[in-house]
Amino acid sequence: MKLLEDKIRELGQVRPGDVLKVDCFLNHQIDVALLDEIGAEFHRIFKDENINKILTIEASGIAIACMTARHFEVPVVFAKKAQSKNIDGDVFTSKVHSYTYGRDYDITLAKKFLSPADRVLIVDDFLANGKAMRGLLDVCQQAGATVAGIGICIEKGFQPGGADLRKAGYKLASLAIVDSMENGVLQFRPQD
Repeated sequence: MKLLEDKIRELGQVRPGDVLKVDCFLNHQIDVALLDEIGAEFHRIFKDENINKILTIEASGIAIACMTARHFEVPVVFAKKAQSKNIDGDVFTSKVHSYTYGRDYDITLAKKFLSPADRVLIVDDFLANGKAMRGLLDVCQQAGATVAGIGICIEKGFQPGGADLRKAGYKLASLAIVDSMENGVLQFRPQD
């Protein structure tokens, strides 16, 4: 998605350790018009998949999921990273490793919000090694829900997450794939 790539080139910052900061428009301060375009693009790609739920993980995925759900006219469900007294009843849980925070944590999702009747589009801001995505896929499997697609804003194509998911047969759409960030220079994979 050229609009997203242009925004990353203009405002993204490459940091040591293969970190790409896009906090001024995607996941701290949010460019709502850009997210609306992202949501529209995910809808264009997955509109024939009979999606009835958008699933993400807190916190950075929530805004993306909401703007995407607006186009599908379906609810958003998100897995929580912290234990909460507000979650009542049974929950699905999965262990996830955060590259950004360098630690493991359990994600939880109330069972009443995901079932075998659901056709889910999972969305998130980044895909690198795929650890968070594996946790969300595990939650879907526990629920018996069908993963109809995975929508990622920015994929780090030089890390194995995207290739692993495609090899496993998931319909994965990454709107911007960064193939290299060497010496602070971003190289994007050409897209169709």
